[in-house]
Amino acid sequence: MQNSVPEESSGMNEFTGLQSQQPPGSQSYGATAPTTSASQFLQTPGNVSAKRSYLAVGVLCYINLLNYMDWFIVPGVLIDIKKYFNISDGSAGLLQTVFIIFFSLSAPFFGYLGDRYNRKVILSVGIFLWSGVTLGSSFITESYSWIFFLSRGFVGIGTASYSTIAPTIIADLFERDQRTCMLSVFYIFIPVGSGLGYILASGVTQAAGHWHWAFRITPCMGVIALALLILLVPDPTQDAAEGHGGQSISNTTQGADKKPGAESTASTTWCEDVKSLSKNRSFIWSSLGVTAMAFVTGALGLWVPVFLSRAQLFHDLVPPCLQEPCDSSTSLIFGAITIGTGIVGVITGAEVARRYKKINTKADPLICAVGMFSSAPCLYLSIMLAKQSILATYIFIALGEFLLALNWAIVADILLYVVVPKCQSTAVALQIVMSHLLGDAGSPYLTGIISDALQTRQNDSHLGAFRSLQYSFILSAFIGVLGGGFFLLTALHVEKDREEAQQLCRGTENKGYVPSEDELQDELPKA
Repeated sequence: MQNSVPEESSGMNEFTGLQSQQPPGSQSYGATAPTTSASQFLQTPGNVSAKRSYLAVGVLCYINLLNYMDWFIVPGVLIDIKKYFNISDGSAGLLQTVFIIFFSLSAPFFGYLGDRYNRKVILSVGIFLWSGVTLGSSFITESYSWIFFLSRGFVGIGTASYSTIAPTIIADLFERDQRTCMLSVFYIFIPVGSGLGYILASGVTQAAGHWHWAFRITPCMGVIALALLILLVPDPTQDAAEGHGGQSISNTTQGADKKPGAESTASTTWCEDVKSLSKNRSFIWSSLGVTAMAFVTGALGLWVPVFLSRAQLFHDLVPPCLQEPCDSSTSLIFGAITIGTGIVGVITGAEVARRYKKINTKADPLICAVGMFSSAPCLYLSIMLAKQSILATYIFIALGEFLLALNWAIVADILLYVVVPKCQSTAVALQIVMSHLLGDAGSPYLTGIISDALQTRQNDSHLGAFRSLQYSFILSAFIGVLGGGFFLLTALHVEKDREEAQQLCRGTENKGYVPSEDELQDELPKA
């Protein structure tokens, strides 16, 4: 999941001129607006105060942190889980695949609900579900591994509600550069939460002596998150969307009914929304680019700690793991790298996009393409150099993660300004389905079964385990290059699709608008 289109461009000048003629309460659309002043930055749309809006973002960022911590607890202790349930690389990869499939299939359902019903209630149910199931999974014994696999699926359902709806609440509370800034802050917590998931899982396992305890910390944090959501986050349907001038990302039925001349979301079916999105080339190509990103990050996120652990065994830096808990220092280091490169990458990507848009309206997809093309050779070198130097592997992994993190905030902004508001929650959900089902749902499992197939041909167990996982990673580097190509294709269509979204948005706002007497008098000479 954001930046301004350059004011110097003719398209932006035309849009600004039209804006001045719009009826009171209408706003410029999404990230395409010009830069706001300091006084504007302190204001938020609707009846929600600026202080409460920023407080709400803080709560949503905390929950996003918790969300991704739960995602990456399993990769942080995957070696221990493999030994506990006695499963192969392919089966271990299936853990993440089950999680992502459940996540992806439930996302459209939550997108549909988020466009029409109270999002705060939906989020509360999701947090309760994923926290409760995570806690319950910590009591599963080794003879019921299938229940553990199923529990990860239900955690995926709970987190899908949050990933689909939370960005839409932020977009309802802020406009223009405020939206860019707040979404950038929100998406920073993806790598931060991911990294903390590794660190929490590894640290708690080492301290408590068993990996089960790592699954009992985040549910306690989930109780706090649920309380903060109920008490501090405003009801976006009633408080924010009403005064947003038709520019909310989620145009709920209640909010639409309160706007003169606006069409209720009930008048648009889900199938009609999907049909409209299928004709949006920028949405399609950027979603394929996000899918490639998900494929790469999914494979690396699950398997890099295991790969680094096998590299240490290959270099005789650690002894073989004969009993739990296994050495998980690689999870701690990889988690720290993920946090650092993620924060720097998201901030750098958002700032570079903001500046580059002043000279190129295609800045967002071009920056994403550069990030994908540049990360691919870094990831390839990190894999191939592990046999010679683990330090070099860490360096190139950090570079690769930084380049991938450039795209997180930018890809969210692309969706927001090429899709009309009434379809945006559905668009977010569909992008989640596409990117996860075709991306990180299959990449961990595919990497694992390739590793299993290659391992059977190796003689030495430690060397064979290391090399099999090393070679299975090469596929991810090539997918990264493919993702860069998808973002280049997005750049070919982004200007046209953005302008069409703006025109449709303005048309909806102006429908039913009755001009004042002064405005009618101004038009008489022209007649």
